[in-house]
Amino acid sequence: MPDSKFYHISEEGKLIPVKNVDAALTAVKSGGFAWLDYNHPSKDELSALIKPLGLHPLSIEDCFDENQIPKIEDFPKNTFILFNAFYYSKGSLLIGEIDLFIGENFLVTVNQNDTRNGKLLNGIERIVETDIESAKQGPAFLMHVILDHIVDQKFLAIEAFEDVLDATEDSLLNDPSGFNAGDLVQLRRDVLGLRKSLFHEREILVKICRKDCPFISEKAIFHYRDIYDHLAKFFELTESYRDILTSLMEMHLSMLNNQMAKSANETNATVRRLTFITTIFMPLTLLAGIGGMSEWSMMTGPQNWKIAYPAFILAMAVIGFANFYLLKWFEKKRAERRKKMGKIEEED
Repeated sequence: MPDSKFYHISEEGKLIPVKNVDAALTAVKSGGFAWLDYNHPSKDELSALIKPLGLHPLSIEDCFDENQIPKIEDFPKNTFILFNAFYYSKGSLLIGEIDLFIGENFLVTVNQNDTRNGKLLNGIERIVETDIESAKQGPAFLMHVILDHIVDQKFLAIEAFEDVLDATEDSLLNDPSGFNAGDLVQLRRDVLGLRKSLFHEREILVKICRKDCPFISEKAIFHYRDIYDHLAKFFELTESYRDILTSLMEMHLSMLNNQMAKSANETNATVRRLTFITTIFMPLTLLAGIGGMSEWSMMTGPQNWKIAYPAFILAMAVIGFANFYLLKWFEKKRAERRKKMGKIEEED
């Protein structure tokens, strides 16, 4: 059982390490309670607790199922609680699982699904020793210390998520064309994972606070209400984050549409200029083709080419300028007509 630790918490408030489960359960007979902290146990190791502690086999199965959602289940000799731990690292949300079995004189914690290649409750012994005055009052108070630590870690993860969300928003506003839409998709998945977990964990605390768990006294419930308040606040934050992400997605699509519209307008303006130029030069091209076949010299005689070709060039220039001003006049009239129609629509 690597890194698994077992303790006897005496009535005087001492956290006493013991060698194994049997030693912890034996020490409980003299008072206090046992704390069995497992890290990546095997199924056989947890199954060995079925007889002495009354753990249900289905709860042990849940400890090894990675697809479980947070929940609370009551059994005759204990209550099983499945809770999530959050960590935000390298732009992605990591969700770990903590399983707890609380009974009249014991608390079992199981770190089964680890997301950081380390113990999810790393250093929890020091935290319990710091708050030993509360923990010594019973398994319910010790479980509160542990859950309170997990919730504090959730807050750090949510803060990190918020920073990433702000950075993503700045990136979108500063460089819409270079923005990676996949970042928004990943953030949306993370916020949905947060929301799903917090929703079920809030329900766990609701059941505890309404005294559904027989192993949590009314005195301890006051402490759990504080955890409920934190989870309710975190849940509301995830709701706001979801709305922000929806707005960012809509903003991104709007910016893409604006860029496409801008590009289309630029293309239309280019085509319009080319069409304008083509319209001016089409008749000139026709005349140039006719003139290039020496028709003007044929009509005026070869000896008059010094007069015919300058006159031909002058005529082309006059026709070109006439076409130009005629097209500009048509554009002006069309613009005035559009402006007039716009005013009529505003009046209506």
